Amino acid sequence: MSTNPTGVDAALDAGPTGRRVGETLATPPPPPLVRVQRLLHAHALVGPTLVLVLACVLFGLLIGPRFYQPANLSLIVQQVQIIGMVGVAQTLVVLTAGIDLSVAAIMVLTTVVAGKLAVDAGLPAPVALVAGFAVGAAAGAVNGLLVTRLRVPPFIATLGTLNVFGALTLLASQSQTIRGADLPGLFLWPGRTFSALGAEITYGSLLVLAAFGVAAHVLRRTAWGEHVYVTGDSPEGARLSGIRTDRVLLSVYVAAGVICALAGWFLIGRVGSVSPFSGENVNLSSITAVVIGGTSLFGGRGHVAGTLLGALIVGVFSNGLTLAGVDVLWQTFTIGVLVIVAVGVDQWTRRVGG
Repeated sequence: MSTNPTGVDAALDAGPTGRRVGETLATPPPPPLVRVQRLLHAHALVGPTLVLVLACVLFGLLIGPRFYQPANLSLIVQQVQIIGMVGVAQTLVVLTAGIDLSVAAIMVLTTVVAGKLAVDAGLPAPVALVAGFAVGAAAGAVNGLLVTRLRVPPFIATLGTLNVFGALTLLASQSQTIRGADLPGLFLWPGRTFSALGAEITYGSLLVLAAFGVAAHVLRRTAWGEHVYVTGDSPEGARLSGIRTDRVLLSVYVAAGVICALAGWFLIGRVGSVSPFSGENVNLSSITAVVIGGTSLFGGRGHVAGTLLGALIVGVFSNGLTLAGVDVLWQTFTIGVLVIVAVGVDQWTRRVGG
């Protein structure tokens, strides 16, 4: 009997390729660059994690064992704790496709109010600190009402309140600094240290890590956190699904104000005084940490863990370049390049979803 295909068997042949009907061609694997793009889109923390690891390796090679000494590593953490804490507040706002230019002004205003109430008015330290938190919440509420009720774009609204809160700070403090010797011990407690693993670790650093953990849990494990993401990703879709987006936005700005007040307490412990002129560059640094950490400026995508990584990246580069003897201008240049690259990568990876 002939083994050549005839009849029905011959009909299975599909022309010159020799492929039989019913067979499917295997989909060729995507190019490596596309695979990287999909990976970064699906896992936003991969990018900043790689940057942080590579930066640590690079500066370890350039500087030597001194960079990895526990004392230096703990110094990096202490230097970025304020940026990281304010970065959490900024992350909440950016997740809703907004931006808050008043975070540093709110932070400093709360320190001045709390300091004045404790030193000049003689209120107990816990009461004065709670009053500072209340001021932070009120300042955040002002921002939220401007955005939700008056429909002022977040950039414009917070640019205005940046100047308003800054002026109130100068008026309340009369441009005077409150010395650490005059402050209650509770105000300075976040800056106190304990020895562990060959380094001096501040209590404030531990509180910052705890705050990141709480924020991450709230955003990822609660209905409110889900509403924040949905509101930032698709406001119209959120409204159609029954989410009261204005209420979500207002709560985000209030929460950001409270977190800024917490950062203000850490700032007092860090610098050892209350000054109306402290917190310079915190606004831009917090935005830098958020962007480098992979949170999209278009809202709906990001994580506070990325902000922590972003703050550490800024700290590692600043510390490493300083130890390497690089001029501070070049440090600023390097951070600026990192921000531009981070925004570019975000735009590139967003095309996967589009």
